[in-house]
Amino acid sequence: MHLNYHVAPHENGWAYKLGDVWSETFPTHGDALAAAQIAAERQQVAGKDAHIVYETTDYRWKAEDVLGTDRPEVEVLDDYSGAA
Repeated sequence: MHLNYHVAPHENGWAYKLGDVWSETFPTHGDALAAAQIAAERQQVAGKDAHIVYETTDYRWKAEDVLGTDRPEVEVLDDYSGAA
């Protein structure tokens, strides 16, 4: 799995997003970029093995065992073009 955090202008400031979900708004581009990098680093921290149950997009329930060491690849993308 590969995750991309995007840093971009948002709500009169800066934020990062994963998919369609935005972070809190930061006053500067540098603050948002640093926060996105911290969030990406946290994605790499191993956790405990677990048994999970979840509903898929087609409304079916699925159960599986997951390893705490199975972490996604994460990238921080800076969507700021420099034009303001």
